[in-house]
Amino acid sequence: MPKQQEIKKVLVIGSGAIVIGQAAEFDYSGTQACTALREEGIEVILINNNPATIMTDETTADRVYFEPLTVESVKEILEKEKPDGLLATVGGQTGLNLAMALTDQGILEAYGVKLLGTDIHSIKKAEDRDAFRSLMKELNEPVPDSEIIYNEKEALAFADFCGYPIIVRPAYTLGGFGGGIAKDEKTYLSLVKQGLSASPIYQCLVEKSIAGYKEIEYEVMRDASGTCITICNMENLDPVGVHTGDSIVTAPSQTLHDKEYHMLRTSSIKIIEALGIVGGCNIQFALHPSSGEYFLIEVNPRVSRSSALASKATGYPIARLAAKLAVGYHLHELKNPVTGTTFASFEPALDYVTVKIPRWPFDQFSDANRQLGTQMKATGEVMAIERSIEAAFQKAIRSLDQKIDGLFLPALSELETKGLEALVKEPDDRRLFAIFELLKRGVSTSTLHSWTKISLYYLSVLSRLVKAQLAYEDLAWLEVTKEKMLEAKKLGFTDQQLASFWNVPDSFVKEQRLKWNITPSYRMVDTCAAEFEAKTNYFYSTWSGTSDDRKSKKPKVAVIGSGPIRIGQGIEFDYCCVHSVLALQKMGYEAVLINNNPETVSTDYEVADALYFEPLCAEDIMNVLEFEGINAVIVQFGGQTSINVAKELEDAGYHLLGSSSDILDEMEDRDRFYTFLKHAGLPVIPGFTANQPAEVWQAADDLSYPILLRPSYVIGGSGMMKLNSDEELEAYLASAQIEYPVLVDKFIQGKEAEVDVLSDGKNAWVAAVYEHIEGTGVHSGDSIAVTPPLSLSASMLDQVCDTAIHIAKNLDFKGLFNIQFVCQDSGLYVIEINPRASRTIPISSKSINVPLVQHATSIMLGQSLNDLGISQVFNGQRGFTVKAPVFSHIKLPGLSPELTPVMTSTGEVMASDRDPEIAMKKALSGASQQLADLWNGGSIFITNHFETALIKSWQEKGFLVFTPETLGFNQWMDRDDKKAVISLEADPSVIRTASIHRLHVWTRKETVEAFYNTLPKKGVFV
Repeated sequence: MPKQQEIKKVLVIGSGAIVIGQAAEFDYSGTQACTALREEGIEVILINNNPATIMTDETTADRVYFEPLTVESVKEILEKEKPDGLLATVGGQTGLNLAMALTDQGILEAYGVKLLGTDIHSIKKAEDRDAFRSLMKELNEPVPDSEIIYNEKEALAFADFCGYPIIVRPAYTLGGFGGGIAKDEKTYLSLVKQGLSASPIYQCLVEKSIAGYKEIEYEVMRDASGTCITICNMENLDPVGVHTGDSIVTAPSQTLHDKEYHMLRTSSIKIIEALGIVGGCNIQFALHPSSGEYFLIEVNPRVSRSSALASKATGYPIARLAAKLAVGYHLHELKNPVTGTTFASFEPALDYVTVKIPRWPFDQFSDANRQLGTQMKATGEVMAIERSIEAAFQKAIRSLDQKIDGLFLPALSELETKGLEALVKEPDDRRLFAIFELLKRGVSTSTLHSWTKISLYYLSVLSRLVKAQLAYEDLAWLEVTKEKMLEAKKLGFTDQQLASFWNVPDSFVKEQRLKWNITPSYRMVDTCAAEFEAKTNYFYSTWSGTSDDRKSKKPKVAVIGSGPIRIGQGIEFDYCCVHSVLALQKMGYEAVLINNNPETVSTDYEVADALYFEPLCAEDIMNVLEFEGINAVIVQFGGQTSINVAKELEDAGYHLLGSSSDILDEMEDRDRFYTFLKHAGLPVIPGFTANQPAEVWQAADDLSYPILLRPSYVIGGSGMMKLNSDEELEAYLASAQIEYPVLVDKFIQGKEAEVDVLSDGKNAWVAAVYEHIEGTGVHSGDSIAVTPPLSLSASMLDQVCDTAIHIAKNLDFKGLFNIQFVCQDSGLYVIEINPRASRTIPISSKSINVPLVQHATSIMLGQSLNDLGISQVFNGQRGFTVKAPVFSHIKLPGLSPELTPVMTSTGEVMASDRDPEIAMKKALSGASQQLADLWNGGSIFITNHFETALIKSWQEKGFLVFTPETLGFNQWMDRDDKKAVISLEADPSVIRTASIHRLHVWTRKETVEAFYNTLPKKGVFV
């Protein structure tokens, strides 16, 4: 047992903004850790500047600091709070790197703060490539031929020794950042240069490639006494060569022999023991597919993305128990909360299979390089649970929330077989569907194995699905038997898919299925394969066996989640779903949550009264609602995903709390939306609906440039495009895949503002008003935003609030909605109304300290604003709050950093202060290490030498400024003091090159000015 008096206050380091490689899984693990510590009576202090997470909610920690995740910020908090311990292993690579810097600089020792859990020496042994390789050799654990290099000369010497291909792995990075596989010297030198720049200690491991081996992961737990267990082992469908975050993963492993399983398990335990890890640890192996030879790839001495997946796959709460171990508990002293009787030292057992499929952003970014390698590119992931692996694959595919009709992508059907062969040999995000298409064309599994090195077992699973679909397509409706129907359901085919195969309405399939009494069963995830009684309500559907008991007495409401994290729909909706669940429980309802994202807090089985891990498709949702006997459903908090199923749910007789599907459609459909504005007496941006290219041309001619193309029912500005000329329109229509109808708007230049509004259907309350620093033409998610506004006049602010309340009174809607405006001297236009919670809701809630989602949920269930004690426009914000976007351009080569109507940021940070300039500085330096480094001076490259005023202003601040007239861009890139590029005309080659090399890029003058105004008044950098 821990000595409680030793650890009374702990500082927990979060992971900051969502970026590719470090995402929502650390909100989940961090929240679990904070909860576990507070259960022990420990005061929890948190530093994390991500406003979108539950982790930074006041319910999670005793005090939350929205400060930049820097040594300076942590030092100030240590001095003020005087904690006894520091927990850094739930903050991803950000947390580990900060802990090491604080230790190396003697700060923890100076303040008498103990690093909890795994000690710094163990972290360094695992993270430092040289130390790790040396330890593995001592343990006789095989590692590939490799070398630690610090420059290009050393890299070339290793290449001469071992030949190509070579894998480059930078030290102390996450998500494979900066690394890759090189097949030739030119690629190799480019990767080495990139990798050395990415590593905070300018170190890379270069190793002989073992691409093609099976990739196996073990999630392991160890306590300070040396007790060690494996929580879960996972197998990647994709062999070594594709980052595990970009790989399809199954748990438990599907192709290991018992000898191989125990060989790698023994190795895992030996390694974690030698490293002295306390808590959770992820170990990755490469296993030869036939000889049994294996190599160790890497060890993550912290909870990770795989930890979240393993926790949800098994029900074993890794981060929560790891936090307990960090303060001195042993595994045999802790109960497994799932069973309440077995101890945490009992290894989980699974009687089902889970499939994880990554969610990539390439449907949004067609220009980005979508090829997969050792550097992760996925923004999120989905997980599916089933008794059969075929059904689990089908569930996972549906959960991606993409326009995928079953197993086949129409775009791939147009490719020649040679093109598909190239696609599976050099994989991108479409590899799985390319395999389906090749199987459909008769390519054998053995041929596919030779091309891809994917296990024949997995290829046979995919082949069974393809053969089944082709067989069902050959059946006529009258030939369908009960046995065929049940067989199809067990393989994971939906009623909708079967109806399309058999050319009948969906309702026919469902009615016949119910006549035959073919319905899904719901089984409990219990961590022990039913060997012990479990107490949790964590369920998955299957078409085999009978349902587990689900005891319930209270009235129920279902909350529909938002699915995988992707650009435009992030962790903020998970925050909203969790708060809605909390409100329902406070009001005496049972909250039933349906979601499929393994990274998030909402899919922690202890949050809702019942959790269903299911695809967020209408059919799957309705199956759960029927099983639970639920009629009332909340769709306002799951982003566009839940909005998109609203009509089907309502048509099936379910009650949507807060609004009708017709109101949602009225706000989403651009034609109906503009009609609504006209009936409300509000000015409408001139525009036309086009159903074909000729109508787009006519609209452009009538409106005159610039124009904005805007589709309906999208997130993140997907498909939106600002066009300035006939030439741009012609090029766009020739290259883009436009889904008609599309709205063609006159582009209105002005300042953007947005508001979050709480409405009870009669009265409304404006919770927060944001001013966007960038003007129109930049997606709100990519804009720096300030609340309350800095430069809107009092009369314009009044007009914004009055218009918002006027809209609420004309809208038959209860709950939270968001309005975006463009403000001009001549008037105010409404850009759009989002009839749901928005990206800004967590920021609004935290900046004004009001639980907006909980209030909205209460209103949906019958309370009024007066009942909640809210009666006027809110104006009680103390100080200013700044939201700054965070981008992952460097992870997506080819993606331009230019700010446009299409959202590209993956996350955001928040900072508050009574002085708006201080709030702005904190937000910007917290959003980007490159921006933080700019405070130390350096050189700036401005692509247009005519920007004389801009050049002079930066020179006055002490910066060296270069333009194409004074120094070539490539020559400037060779300078050691290079820091940022200003390209207001968005020179494509310059801004992409700068972005790839981790330099900050500005393409908007307002953004430059926002940062510039935070610099000292006089130059101090020379």
